[in-house]
Amino acid sequence: MKVKNYRGLTALLLVLAMIAAACGGGTSDGGTEPEACATDEFGCVEVAAGDPIKIGSLLVITGVNSSLGLDSQYGVEMALDYADGTFDDTNGQIKGHDVVLVAEDDGCSAEGGTAGANKLAADTQIVGVIGTSCSSAALGTADKILGDKGVTLLSPSNTAPALTDAAIRNPFYFRTAHNDKLQGAAVADFAFTQEGLTTAATIHDGSPYAEGLANAFAESFTALGGTVTSQDAIQVGDTDFSGVLASIQAGSPQLLYFPIFVGEGSLLVQQAKTTLGDTVVLAGSDGLWSDDFYAAAGDSVFLSGPDVTAFAGDAALYADIFLPRYEEKYGSEPLSAFHAHSWDATNMLLAAIDKVAIEDGDTLYIPRTALRDAIGATSGLVGITGSITCNATGDCQPSATIAVFDVVGGARAETPVFSKVISLEG
Repeated sequence: MKVKNYRGLTALLLVLAMIAAACGGGTSDGGTEPEACATDEFGCVEVAAGDPIKIGSLLVITGVNSSLGLDSQYGVEMALDYADGTFDDTNGQIKGHDVVLVAEDDGCSAEGGTAGANKLAADTQIVGVIGTSCSSAALGTADKILGDKGVTLLSPSNTAPALTDAAIRNPFYFRTAHNDKLQGAAVADFAFTQEGLTTAATIHDGSPYAEGLANAFAESFTALGGTVTSQDAIQVGDTDFSGVLASIQAGSPQLLYFPIFVGEGSLLVQQAKTTLGDTVVLAGSDGLWSDDFYAAAGDSVFLSGPDVTAFAGDAALYADIFLPRYEEKYGSEPLSAFHAHSWDATNMLLAAIDKVAIEDGDTLYIPRTALRDAIGATSGLVGITGSITCNATGDCQPSATIAVFDVVGGARAETPVFSKVISLEG
């Protein structure tokens, strides 16, 4: 009888086992990762002993629209500082790990969103990202780049309806800002019902935000019985609006609504006053909430946006703790409209990390898909802006209070001339 030689087979199996251990199921310190990581499509972020949890921000923090992004950036920084229940210029911790912020600039453009998202996506330790400021920096750009890596993107100020359209929404995208279906409807109600205006024209700049809001307004205004005399477009970077204003004037609208940004808006409002005179009511939106625009507008311009005087959440925290600290730390009142939304977005992300993070000794594992799902399951979280509950398409403020403010003497009035609670569900 011939004796079979199993030595070669045994050696081969040993080598294969060693390769398998090296390629999967292990961790950087040689341990074994939790089953939740192995079954998560995008795996886990492993935070080793002594290492910080890294979150990113992708906001417009330079350039003409920086008021919008810096206002949100400050909200993120303040939320991280207050995570331990006190402002002490030291970020809080989650399960014994410091939390640090990696900031990139979205440029308020598709190109800026792409560049910033690629930088953040390249850092495999980034757990989630607060951003973007501008819808153009997210739609089909940052949302896809980060989503393809399993990185959740949570915006404090994207309002374009397309971002949470069920047909195209990236499943890793959420926002605490209102959907501009709400803002458009509220402005239409203000114009038609309160002001008695029956004809209106719109201008947008081709961005998802501006075009989406102009269309939402036009649809609601028409539904109320108004007539939209024209819907025109300009280009970002334009400086001479005489042609489009002459065309608008020919239609004799009572209202011109221009939900665009500061660079073009500051020039447009001055030229509109000259061309259209005082017979046409001028109104912009929250993309223009900036001292630069207020100075350019001077007087007799309306601006829509979230009612920052009537947040439905923790009013005492906002008035007695948040606002004094903001002014002390950054040397001014809030720069724009979405500082509270970014505070809430950051706290949502921190709460979700704390919920899904798995402790293994001093090492922390954060499953990426589980984190996304935890954010999506947020319900009844009391923030500054209100009770936050995410719907199935990532709108975490499915109802909001939208206001219209007057610009008087080169400043936005403290009290709105119109305010309405409005919901996506009607």
